Amino acid sequence: MKIVTAIIKPFKLEEVRDALTAVGVHGLTVTEVKGYGRQKGHTEIYRGAEYAVSFLPKLKIEVAVPAELLDQVVDAITATARTGQIGDGKIFVTTLEQAVRIRTGETDADAL
Repeated sequence: MKIVTAIIKPFKLEEVRDALTAVGVHGLTVTEVKGYGRQKGHTEIYRGAEYAVSFLPKLKIEVAVPAELLDQVVDAITATARTGQIGDGKIFVTTLEQAVRIRTGETDADAL
């Protein structure tokens, strides 16, 4: 089992969710986050004053998947979240040692 964590642009969420559903992902967690990478933020003008926006709004998607689905999930996120512009995001894959469904007590792949 793996956990796929993707940081994407907020307006790409629906496309990514639809693509993940199509490859067999049954649930995901979405968190609103702020951060920066190579983009390093940008400047904006508010009421005539210029100020720097250092942390840009992003969404963090977390999905627990069986190892067999990993490549399909990563490909689906990459294909749908890509705009070709700087700041498209990152995908991180980590190993998931155990999962338990609280309601039924099912464990590991059955709990996903």
